[in-house]
Amino acid sequence: MKKTLVVILLVSGLVFMGRGKGSSAGESKNAVCPFPSSLHHTTRGMAYWYDKDRGGLETLTNIPYSKLGCKNCHVSSCCRCHVAGKSPKAFYSAAASRRQAMCLECHSREAITRKIDKSRNQLDVHFSQGMECVDCHTTREMHGDGIPYVSMKQAGAMDAKCENCHDQIPESKSHTIHKGKLECKSCHVRHVVSCANCHFDSLLKEKKKRFIPVSDWVFLMNYRGKVTSANMQTFVVEGNKTFLMLAPQFTHSVMKPGRKCESCHGTKIAREIKKGKLTLTWIENGKFTNLKGVIPVVEGVRYKNAYQDYRNGEWVPTENPSQPEPHYVGFGTPLSRSQFEKLILSKEALEKLSEEEPAK
Repeated sequence: MKKTLVVILLVSGLVFMGRGKGSSAGESKNAVCPFPSSLHHTTRGMAYWYDKDRGGLETLTNIPYSKLGCKNCHVSSCCRCHVAGKSPKAFYSAAASRRQAMCLECHSREAITRKIDKSRNQLDVHFSQGMECVDCHTTREMHGDGIPYVSMKQAGAMDAKCENCHDQIPESKSHTIHKGKLECKSCHVRHVVSCANCHFDSLLKEKKKRFIPVSDWVFLMNYRGKVTSANMQTFVVEGNKTFLMLAPQFTHSVMKPGRKCESCHGTKIAREIKKGKLTLTWIENGKFTNLKGVIPVVEGVRYKNAYQDYRNGEWVPTENPSQPEPHYVGFGTPLSRSQFEKLILSKEALEKLSEEEPAK
């Protein structure tokens, strides 16, 4: 059985790019499988933001990414997703890899997001219709196309986008004003789940991920010429070294109605940011707490966080933690001051401005 399984996997690897959603009719069934260059296998996305040459977390850890063992958690072969059943009756299955449960075994942040949304009876609009990951994500995305991308946010790495299905955008005042300036995600992503206080020492010594999940917020930043939804992640190294990362992110908590104007414009959060600083997380009555709402990522602003060390099974607040400068990754950049000035305006002031200067 074991030999049979190996043969099946080897043969399947050669024909993979000729099968499944996302493959074109012109693809050869005899093409060599490009999986070894895929992000699922190389983990280059993580290595890219971690690297000290780009100001990543390695600047604090002084440990090269190649020494972390993260690759051991990524997909080493076709077996991780395509083997179904149990030995000695295990068999290769394309259907096994298409199950949403398989994707969520590794994509833990999306699993947490689904759990939160399900508990609130506010499922992603696509999931509520019975859609699964493979309805949008192609074979090429998952198996690679032979190009060693450095991030899923690099141009060409991903095929999935709203416009693939939503090719006709309904007419509305919001769509008219924001046309060409915002990605759909900016208004239609309900919230993002962030990993706060990712404990590097636990990952290094225990091979375990320890972090505090927080939600009910969504960040906004620039990505490929448009404003998009984004997320943040904080790290703790050796108990008192801290790190803050901000990056574009599409989370699968999509709502059909767009966000109201007043959710982004003229908000208390925007007014606080105008002062040059904003507290994102803090400890209140012994509980780790986070800001709620839409949070613009603006150049030159100090984003303050609460940091905690993980000791003997408990989170222990770090006394007088440093407040690091944001590290921007995933090809994302902060909003410019001119972009932010429009967010400071109230809904009424914005409507007046749009009447005086119609969108081109």
